[in-house]
Amino acid sequence: MSSRPSIGAQALQGKVALVTGGAGGIGAAIVQALAASGATVLVGYNTSATSAEALVASLPGVGHRAMPAPVTDTQAIDQLAEDVGRLFGRLDILVNCAGTTRFVAHGDLDGLDDELIDRVLAVNVRGPIAMVRAFRPLLAQSGDGLVVNISSIAAVTAMGSNIAYCASKAAVDNLTKSLARALAPQIRVVSVSPGLVDTEFVKGLDPEWRDRQAAQTPLARLSAPEEVANAVLAVASLLTFTTGSVIPVDGGRPLS
Repeated sequence: MSSRPSIGAQALQGKVALVTGGAGGIGAAIVQALAASGATVLVGYNTSATSAEALVASLPGVGHRAMPAPVTDTQAIDQLAEDVGRLFGRLDILVNCAGTTRFVAHGDLDGLDDELIDRVLAVNVRGPIAMVRAFRPLLAQSGDGLVVNISSIAAVTAMGSNIAYCASKAAVDNLTKSLARALAPQIRVVSVSPGLVDTEFVKGLDPEWRDRQAAQTPLARLSAPEEVANAVLAVASLLTFTTGSVIPVDGGRPLS
């Protein structure tokens, strides 16, 4: 099954896009989709420099770069914004895909230690805010900037890897609406909200649990990373009058 939409191969020609967490399963699919549509893509990474460089080498087109983007380090993010401005002179699309979590049963409040809570909220919520704060001038200068926050169905269902993760994604969706109001009309802000995505990480989990999640989804399967990327691509190239919205890519899971 092909999950690539019917969008012109050069729909994003001349655009520069930065994807945080760009070397991960979902991030890499987004990077590939943006590059295939003509954008120059900056693959933001924290500790995955080798994977980010390998991904850049595989992309069609020229000018792509792997760049350190530790989203909890404000000084490093400010430096990244300065470097992007110096090297490219613009940023048209920012995809906040970096995220973190750890599996803790919702009833295990003792297992949800302070360090994990702080880490999840710092990466998943403070990170996107800090990225937008640093890149706002570049995003606004064309009058047509775009921020896409990668959220999760956990924001709506309150079911996920742990309670703090669910809360963090609900915060991301609220942040999307607040930023859309604050940054209009120069910058649009949209959430793309996947259900469980069939990344290599998920494929390595308990097969019975994974199959149960698919069976509980009306479309009877998990999302492919490429389908999340397709939603990002559609927001960037087709849904040009959309801002402050949460776009689900969840197979109808809230219906079950």
